[in-house]
Amino acid sequence: MQEGAMSDEEDFVPDLVPAQYAPIPVLIITGCLGAGKTTLLNYILTEQHHKRIAVILNEFGEGSAMEKSLSIGEEGNMYEEWLELRNGCLCCSVKDNGVKAIENLMQKRGRFDYILLETTGLADPGPVASIFWLDKELGSDVYLDGIVTVVDAKNIVKTLDEATEEAMSEEPAEQSTLGTPARQVALADLLILNKTDLVTPAELDEIRSRLVAINGAAALLPTSRCRVDLDKILDLHAYEKVDFKRQSLGTVTLERPGSVRRRDLESFVHGLLWEKTVADRRGRPVHMLRMKGMASVVGEERRLILQAVGEICDTELASRWEPDEPRVTRLIFIGRHLDESRLDEAFRSTVPVVSEHQADAV
Repeated sequence: MQEGAMSDEEDFVPDLVPAQYAPIPVLIITGCLGAGKTTLLNYILTEQHHKRIAVILNEFGEGSAMEKSLSIGEEGNMYEEWLELRNGCLCCSVKDNGVKAIENLMQKRGRFDYILLETTGLADPGPVASIFWLDKELGSDVYLDGIVTVVDAKNIVKTLDEATEEAMSEEPAEQSTLGTPARQVALADLLILNKTDLVTPAELDEIRSRLVAINGAAALLPTSRCRVDLDKILDLHAYEKVDFKRQSLGTVTLERPGSVRRRDLESFVHGLLWEKTVADRRGRPVHMLRMKGMASVVGEERRLILQAVGEICDTELASRWEPDEPRVTRLIFIGRHLDESRLDEAFRSTVPVVSEHQADAV
């Protein structure tokens, strides 16, 4: 072969392989009308956070210049208009469902690395969150980073009371359904208590008590004008870790050392969510709004993360257990008709702790 000539192997040009992207985190921002969601979004979009954020808005009022500049409607049709901000963020407005909005957004993949999805103030965030578990094709592109609920400190107690009165006026068969404000609080991974400058310290204590009574697991950030540390909002990874802090009227936490069989855990969840086999002392079945869990499964080196909103449940394997880390299984429940002793009894009888030497029997 002459000097400088190429062999057949050297002359071979491989096929181009499409670039593979890592799944992009999506943060749902919810809250009642006037709580400060748009204020929070404007704050995030104008701060320097070294992220390229895409924002999906699906609520458009009369007062926001940013929202008006994004929303164009004509004879029932919706046109998406993109606005690129100086700090690299992107904004779009949508009137269609969440799945289609994100699918359309993913056509611009590579221009952003984080998504904020703002729900309407009248919306229950549960169905929005569940699409990330039900739509497997969508789940390969994005993942749910968490749910943030913005709470109006000035009006939240009145809002919750009015929602309770409305629920009590319903037919008995429908009274298990909580109002939207309470559900927005119950489903949150993070509560931003906004407008604290408009209430007294005594009122603030009452508000905290009311929120903890509904959701004792969510972190709570008091603020004015939604000025919060963005490191505490972005990259929550709420579905990769489970924090258990305190118990309350609407929250029950169960913890057991050791490992369990996955099939036993799934049987317990099945009975709790769908067969309604667990009830309180008055015979009322548990009405589950949210469940979070972390389990040590025999024969598995990674921790199993469990998440449920309503009757929609999803599990996935997360980080590995450290060699010297104690194995533990923890579950937290947020909902109505929760009886800790009944839940613990059902859990212990259905999900026994299994020693590691029994792993082969799984």
